[in-house]
Amino acid sequence: MRTHVKVIGVLFVLSGVLLLTAAFFAPLLLGFLATLVGSSGEEDAAVGATILGFAGIAMSFILTALAVPFVATGWGILKFKPWARIGGIILGAICLTKFPLGTAFGVYALIILFQKDTEALFAGAAAPQPS
Repeated sequence: MRTHVKVIGVLFVLSGVLLLTAAFFAPLLLGFLATLVGSSGEEDAAVGATILGFAGIAMSFILTALAVPFVATGWGILKFKPWARIGGIILGAICLTKFPLGTAFGVYALIILFQKDTEALFAGAAAPQPS
C-alpha cells in the first residue's frame, strides 16, 4: 500500500508542475497573440490585444492557484502527513471531472486513499519506512 500512496503523491506533484508550466506559458502565448492582433491595423485591434493580454495574466493566476494545492498535497502525501490524505481525497474527487486521464487518476487516488491500510499509514499506526 505504501508504494501506491507514493505513486499518488508523485502524480499529484507532477500535476502541479504541469499546471505551473501552463501558468508560465499561457501569458507568453496570449501575449504573442495580442501582439499579432495589435499589429493587424484593424480599428478595434487595440481592444482585442488588451483583452488577450489581461486574459493571459488571469489564466496565469488561475493556473498557479490550482497548482499550489496539487504540489502541497503531493508533498504531504509523500511525507505521510495526516492532512494530506484529506487533501488528496478532495483533489482526487476534483480530478474525476477531467476525462479521461484525470478521471482514471481520480478513481485510483480515491480507491487507495480510502483504504483502511492507507488510513493507518497516515495516522502513524504503521510508521513509513525510508526508501
